[in-house]
Amino acid sequence: MAKPAASKQGTGSLSLLIILMAGLFVAILNQTLLNVAMPHLMTEFNVSATTIQWLTTGYMLVNGVLIPLSAFLITRFGQRSLFLVAMISFTLGTFICGIAPNFSTMLIGRLIQQSVAVSYSRLS
Repeated sequence: MAKPAASKQGTGSLSLLIILMAGLFVAILNQTLLNVAMPHLMTEFNVSATTIQWLTTGYMLVNGVLIPLSAFLITRFGQRSLFLVAMISFTLGTFICGIAPNFSTMLIGRLIQQSVAVSYSRLS
């Protein structure tokens, strides 16, 4: 016997909600985890505390610029395509941070991560 259409839609909505919440959780976790890693990163990249703070400052500056822009992007490109691009770009930014040989590369990876993390919070 076939399932009713409402049951299939409920399952699809639940899986979409789980995916969106997981993406939002990772984006928020990414914002807070860096504070714990800063002393290690200062040693690893041989930079001062004021320099390493740019990882957080740049992250928040990009956040402030892109929050107003995200409403336009959602309207222009749609939620689904924007979310897919955001997930791929966030993964790319994380990969860049993971292989960063120097501070500049790490900063670029962080800025890429934040440029799409704004989309997560607006889509959820």
